[in-house]
Amino acid sequence: MAVNTGRGLRNQVLYSVFVRQYSPEGTFEALRRDLPRIRGLGTDILWLMPIHPIGVKNRKGSLGSPYAIRDYRAVNPEYGTMDDFRRLADDIHACGMKCLIDVVYNHTSPDSVLARRHPEWFWHGPDGALGSRIGDWSDVADLDYNRRPLWDYQIETLTRWAGIVDGFRCDAASLVPLEFWRQAREAVEAVRPGCLWLAESVDPAFILECRARGVDCLSDGELYQVFDACYDYDIYWDFADALTGRRPLSSYLEGLARQEAAYPANYVKLRGLENHDRLRAAALIPDGRRLRNWTAFLYFQKGLTMLYNGQERSAVLRPGLFDADPVDWSGEDLTPLLTRLGQIKRDPLFAEGTFTVSDAGNGFILAEYRRDRRRMLGLFSAGGRAGAVRVPLADGAYADQISGGAAAVQSGLLLSRGEPLILSADRQEP
Repeated sequence: MAVNTGRGLRNQVLYSVFVRQYSPEGTFEALRRDLPRIRGLGTDILWLMPIHPIGVKNRKGSLGSPYAIRDYRAVNPEYGTMDDFRRLADDIHACGMKCLIDVVYNHTSPDSVLARRHPEWFWHGPDGALGSRIGDWSDVADLDYNRRPLWDYQIETLTRWAGIVDGFRCDAASLVPLEFWRQAREAVEAVRPGCLWLAESVDPAFILECRARGVDCLSDGELYQVFDACYDYDIYWDFADALTGRRPLSSYLEGLARQEAAYPANYVKLRGLENHDRLRAAALIPDGRRLRNWTAFLYFQKGLTMLYNGQERSAVLRPGLFDADPVDWSGEDLTPLLTRLGQIKRDPLFAEGTFTVSDAGNGFILAEYRRDRRRMLGLFSAGGRAGAVRVPLADGAYADQISGGAAAVQSGLLLSRGEPLILSADRQEP
């Protein structure tokens, strides 16, 4: 873990925006006008998916993927000008949020500025042509970090952006050398002290696939030496399989529990139900009550909570990467629930407490934080069903932090009506 990563990051909420799809206009200005609403959700950090110009060669779809970048040092003219972006960043700060931009340093578009000026900085296939070591990434060309002048260019680019933004979400971070990231962090720190570094780490199967191909691929444990937070892809498929019934709920919860011992004491995972690469939560969990339970459990988990634009309106369709495909904002509004959960997450217990989680039977998740005399217990119905659950609480009434009502424990059993419960259970002084 980065030694100076603060555990308070576990109290925060990150909101991810795909500028092209966020609004019908698909511009920085349209997003800027909506910042107060985003902040009102309890957002602390706004992550903008790539904002740079997109390549034309081998482009997928009519507009191309924002991850096929043509110029790291410019902004996509479809979104606006550099002045528009600076105004957006300034207003993000004025709203009390931090601004993260996407850093896509494993590859560029085949017709990028770097590919034209420095083809020697790229990986070349057996036929000598630029390409990708990952077969289905046909619209990009991989960079070759054996070329040390490339490091200087990339780090200088980061220090330029660090004069405007507060941090970086690093795409495919596992495919870029750890020592590069280390040097980049040190250089950026001189420009933006406390800069936030978020790694898109990858799932175990992808790591093994890359290594079998002879491609270096970093594990979460390695990335935590430099980055403040990593994705929770190490257990994503346990989560997805639990939702679809391929594996039991306990398999996913055991994976969550293992993370507590597998990573450093101050580790931070990015916790999300969905993102631009995965299915929407409302598609995986179409039942409203189930979705509310899984959403509440998302916030209750130890880590940095992530929302993807449209999640607050239960959007079902994931916006496409390659064409205009605006977010559907017409679904059920989860804003009141998300706002309340964001307020609950501010409790220092979520940053400093000891976290445990278990399968309580009958489709219920039981999770808990403890520290000194503080105690918070969460009960979440993964199937959205009502039932009585045995809990480690004395009989009595407990305040439900979500609804503001009370929940009763009788004979060691807590009755759930199928809605999520977060109970304050602080021990009283003797």
